[in-house]
Amino acid sequence: MKFSVLISVYDKETPRFFKEALESVVEQTRKPDEIVVVKDGRLTDGLEEVLRTFERENEPLVKIVPLEENVGLGEALRTGIWHCSHPVIARMDSDDISLPHRFETQIDYLKTHVDVDLVGGWISEFDENDSRRHTRTVPTGHETIKRRARYRNPLNHVSVMFRKQAVLKSGNYQTCLWNEDYYLWIRMLSRGCRIENIPEVLLDVRTGKGMYQRRGGRNYIMNEVKFQRIILESGFISRSEFVFNVSSRTFVRVLPNDVRSLIYTRMLRKKPVVPQAAGE
Repeated sequence: MKFSVLISVYDKETPRFFKEALESVVEQTRKPDEIVVVKDGRLTDGLEEVLRTFERENEPLVKIVPLEENVGLGEALRTGIWHCSHPVIARMDSDDISLPHRFETQIDYLKTHVDVDLVGGWISEFDENDSRRHTRTVPTGHETIKRRARYRNPLNHVSVMFRKQAVLKSGNYQTCLWNEDYYLWIRMLSRGCRIENIPEVLLDVRTGKGMYQRRGGRNYIMNEVKFQRIILESGFISRSEFVFNVSSRTFVRVLPNDVRSLIYTRMLRKKPVVPQAAGE
C-alpha cells in the first residue's frame, strides 16, 4: 500500500525543528513513497536551506509545492492533497517528530481494517526544554469518537493517516481558522466515514507557553463561537450541545495563560467526561 506524507511549512517555523521533523519522516521502519511539502508563502533562508538539503538527499521522494503567499493551514493542505500521488496520505507537522514505527503501524492497521477511512493515535507532548512530557490520549472506537466529536476534537491532527478519496468526498480541507482539521473530521463523520484511533503514542509533539497563549483571548473566543454555530447549522450538534460547548470553552479562554496551561496539561490531556445527550 503506497502512501504520501503531507507537510505544510511557513516562515515562522524554526529551521532546526523543521530538519528534525523531516528526518523523522525518512527514518521510519516503513518509508513513505512520496513526501509532499507545501511552502505556505515565502520561507526564511534557513528553512529554504533545510528543504533544499533534504530534497537533494532524498530524491526522487520529495515533491515541493510552492505557494506565492501565505494562505493558512487549511488552504495549504487543501492544495497539498491534490498533489499527493498515492491513495493513502499521512499528515505531519513541520516541527514534530514521528516515532520510527509510526507509518508501519498505521499502514498495517489500514491494510487489516479495510472499512476504516482514517486512523490516528496518541501523541507525547514536550516543552522547549524537554523537561515536561504529557501524553495526549484520544478515544478509541468509531462510535465513541463520533460521540466525542460533538464536544471536542477526537483526533490528534498530526497523527492521522487517511484514504485520499474519503477526504476528497468529504470536501477536502477548508479554511476554518484553528479548526481546519476538526471541521474535516465532522464532515467525514457526517458522510459516514469510519474513523479510529490506535491507543499508542505515534509522535513527539512540541508545545510551550506560546501554544496555550494562542488558545486564549477575545479573537479565539469569537472564532470558536463562529465554528460552533457552523456545526450547529450543519445538524452535527444540538442547540444544548452548542450552549455547553460555547460556555465551557469561553471559561477556559478567559483564564490567565498559566492557569489555562495547567488545565490543558493536567485535565484536558486526560480522557474528558462527556455529558450524555438526551436519549443516549
